[in-house]
Amino acid sequence: MRIGWLKIKRLLKAGWRFMIFFVMIAFVVTCNFFLFLSGMQMDEAQIREAAPITFWNIILLTVLFSVIDATRRAWMISRPVKRIREGMEKIVAGDFSIRIPYIKGENSDNEFDSIIKGLNDMTAELAGVETLRTDFISNVSHEIKTPLAVISNYATMLQSGVLTDEQRQEYARAITEQTKRLSELITNILKLNRLENQQIYPEKKRYNLSEQICECLLMHEYAWEKKELEIDTDIAEDVFVYQDAELLSLVWNNLFSNAIKFCKEEGKVSVTVQKADDRVLVAVSDTGCGISAETGKHIFEKFYQGDTSHATQGNGLGLALVKRVIDIAEGNISVQSKVGEGTTFTVSFEAEREAL
Repeated sequence: MRIGWLKIKRLLKAGWRFMIFFVMIAFVVTCNFFLFLSGMQMDEAQIREAAPITFWNIILLTVLFSVIDATRRAWMISRPVKRIREGMEKIVAGDFSIRIPYIKGENSDNEFDSIIKGLNDMTAELAGVETLRTDFISNVSHEIKTPLAVISNYATMLQSGVLTDEQRQEYARAITEQTKRLSELITNILKLNRLENQQIYPEKKRYNLSEQICECLLMHEYAWEKKELEIDTDIAEDVFVYQDAELLSLVWNNLFSNAIKFCKEEGKVSVTVQKADDRVLVAVSDTGCGISAETGKHIFEKFYQGDTSHATQGNGLGLALVKRVIDIAEGNISVQSKVGEGTTFTVSFEAEREAL
């Protein structure tokens, strides 16, 4: 029924276009005849003889122009629209690998090509999002499965009656560490999800960044004393910023934790806070194992752990959180590293920015 109605609509549209061409051509021909006849004398018989010929000429011209218009529409409008529609149907079906062919070229002035370029760009972005979603689910499953397996194994061994007190304490400590790791993973996933979905709105206020960084650094005192690290600080006094203090504390705690975690025994961690013109620069350096150039390109991606020596000590979400917070703060973060020598993370953003 629907197909029959569509055919009727197409016939009505074709008939309507035919009538438009007929009226236009009849009008033009009539005007020309009036001008022509006004300059010459014709009797009634001659006019009656010429009238049918003129009418059929109009019909012929109308048919000719209708065919030309139909061909033009089929080539210049229907063909691109059909190509776009077929491509969109595949996109709706979930095929994000489809790329709609251009009519004239990617950089042409054709309006249909502009639409096709937008659709192709959108499809490429959707394909990337789908890949990230799949990788995210796979990585989360792996990261949750690993500590659960460790907890299960040690809990099973604790149930045996042949363990010494020392072994029981060791297994209990391992269960506690894996439980903490699992808790941190879930917490970071929730935080990252809220940040990426803009469910956390920055509550900006003017506060002393120098004091905040010192407080965050002191929170890791036990960790650096345990590894006998040297802590070198060059923190300018009274550096004020207009930011969300709670969000930025995530940045400093993650950077300090990583620097201490991956630093060599009796190594050195350096923290620098400087104010240059209207910007604040915060640098966190360590003398750890360093990262390769290839790893550096992906270090802010979720779950990315290019260095296998890091894989057992984190879940790859900390730096993704850091990057997202810095983006919200409208700042920049960069990393410089050399394998075997250490790594430096540098964060920069505006020193003060008053509320509008």
